[in-house]
Amino acid sequence: MTDSRIPTVRLGADGPEVGVQGLGCMGMSWAYGPTDAEESRATLERALELGVTLYDTAEGYGDGDNERFLSPFFRAHRDEVVIATKFGVRVPAGDRTKRVIRGDAPYVRQAVEGSLRRLDVDVIDLYYMHRRDVNVPIEETVGAMAELVREGKVKHLGLSEVTADELRAAQAVHPIAAVQSEWSLFSRDIEANVVPAARELGVALVPYSPLGRGFLAGSFSNADKDLTDGDVRRSMPRFQGDNAATNAALLDPIRTVAEAHHASPAQIALAWVQQRADVHGLAVAQIPGTTKRRRVEENAAATAIVLTDEELAALEPIASKVAGTRYPDMTFASAGRE
Repeated sequence: MTDSRIPTVRLGADGPEVGVQGLGCMGMSWAYGPTDAEESRATLERALELGVTLYDTAEGYGDGDNERFLSPFFRAHRDEVVIATKFGVRVPAGDRTKRVIRGDAPYVRQAVEGSLRRLDVDVIDLYYMHRRDVNVPIEETVGAMAELVREGKVKHLGLSEVTADELRAAQAVHPIAAVQSEWSLFSRDIEANVVPAARELGVALVPYSPLGRGFLAGSFSNADKDLTDGDVRRSMPRFQGDNAATNAALLDPIRTVAEAHHASPAQIALAWVQQRADVHGLAVAQIPGTTKRRRVEENAAATAIVLTDEELAALEPIASKVAGTRYPDMTFASAGRE
């Protein structure tokens, strides 16, 4: 692999320019089992060398632990990185399948102060509403976020897992730079409504879990058998029991395409997401997560892979055959509210 930097893309009409591949940092301190802080820190540095400039975290990742972990790296490279964090989701320590969601204006202000303190920065580059609080008008939530922009605490606004109508309502209050949602060969529900709305409004898409939380990369084949007790993927229906067996069989076409490109299945999955930008006519900057240098190198190399029309056609049916939902409770995701 060469060390040439990956291409860039702009998030929204006036948002930041970032590498077409960012880095999801959640697993460096939370959610996916045991962590290696030293290797994670080395992974952050290696990603930056390769042109990865968008780094994604959230207040809810380990009750702020992930933001604290990233803080020294951000301080050391403040002018080189785009810091994206999120507010509004808390995960109770006793039950990782549950979510506590808040989007009221007082909480938005409380949350940003907490993130600024943990990150130890003066301003957040991209601030997301992590999930929609259906008990609060989205205009109130985004209005409070807009105040943060005016006060210089936040540069650009983002939304995560919103419906097309929620995106349009938010855009009417303040320009939205990016919408974050799960998008992969296994998860394509946003293509029905959210993607067309984002294209119409000039909003970028930031796909999370483009590797199907590691399943598309072959990192595990059955959550119940292969993952530790503290791993959140054990609660996700598509990785359990018969669903996992059904979905593992869907990886064969990906492996076939990978062999033709002398690439890994993970690289093909990432190349597929990247080409959604051309297919749908909008900016896309995906954020695969990893804690290992060799993986971030492999992921970045995928930006040079271009799939043929025939290969895209071979991969097209996969999502429609996936067994199981993304979450136990899909009301937290846009597809559950569309």
